[in-house]
Amino acid sequence: MSGNGAFGVPSWLMDFAPRRGLSNGHLQTIVGNFYPRPAFPLEAETETVLVDPVDGSRVLCHCHWQPGLVRASRLTVVLVHGLEGSSDSRYIRGIAARAFAVGMNVVRMNMRNCGGSDTLTPTLYHSGLSNDVGAVMSYFAHKFGIERVALVGYSMGGNLVLKLAGEWGNRPPLVAVATVCPVIDLAAGADALHEPANRPYEWHFLRGLMRRFRRKAELFPKVYQPTNIGLVRSIREFDDKVVARYCGFANADDYYFRAASARVVDRIQVPTLILCAQDDPFIRLFAETRARLDANPRIVFAEPLHGGHCAFLGPGDGDEIHWAEAAVVRYVTDAASRIAVG
Repeated sequence: MSGNGAFGVPSWLMDFAPRRGLSNGHLQTIVGNFYPRPAFPLEAETETVLVDPVDGSRVLCHCHWQPGLVRASRLTVVLVHGLEGSSDSRYIRGIAARAFAVGMNVVRMNMRNCGGSDTLTPTLYHSGLSNDVGAVMSYFAHKFGIERVALVGYSMGGNLVLKLAGEWGNRPPLVAVATVCPVIDLAAGADALHEPANRPYEWHFLRGLMRRFRRKAELFPKVYQPTNIGLVRSIREFDDKVVARYCGFANADDYYFRAASARVVDRIQVPTLILCAQDDPFIRLFAETRARLDANPRIVFAEPLHGGHCAFLGPGDGDEIHWAEAAVVRYVTDAASRIAVG
């Protein structure tokens, strides 16, 4: 494990051991995606938040609030899912239940179009829309007078929250960030998905992305013409032919450069956890990005040998098998407490 940060890598972030039989990154990833969980215990308040007044784009949020008398003073966590996930993704529900149980307010945010919200925006979603996360955070902070917010992102959502943290610096109410397997270098991640061993993951993502694109074309036929893009055989081709074309980028490389949090991680000024397994099948970091992470004293870069992609299934009993979720909740709790004391 490697890491830096003002406080180093805490010892409790160094104790992950994979569940017996799950020391392979691919097995961790696949089993982690399908491992059964207990019924989700929380009732949600649903709200749509305007993130772009120019085109009226809104995102769908599911919220879990502590009682009114303590709501503003409690730490609020905004949870952001990964590519083709939603606020109902198992890992999002799992960490939401943990965070709420220890007294936090929880906002489960959907990226644009996700969670069945295609009609709420004429746009597609992509990895550069960090301002959407900022709009959600600002909206609820203003509505309820919330004093402290921590951002938690998985995979693509990890890139979004790290990018926003770099853009915001120490701007209130942001006090902490935690990410699990964030796609920090987008180009490296897209190319890794096209490696032979990772093609099943790529096909899975592509099927979902193309299905969503065709749905957007049905809703907004004057904007999208799916018959004009030709054959799409990789994530990079999708980003080049669809994302770049409809989201204002010159090509895939331009998108990967402008949307990557790698460009701004050196500007992060709040306590930040980046948790990423060394055996993650398709997360890659360029050497210069790793150097930026190690040089920023606010970032704890924890890199266990095992864990797969967003899995980290440990030897614990019951729901304690989900080690990363417990680690993230503990990290943001500790980080926010240090801010409060300071």
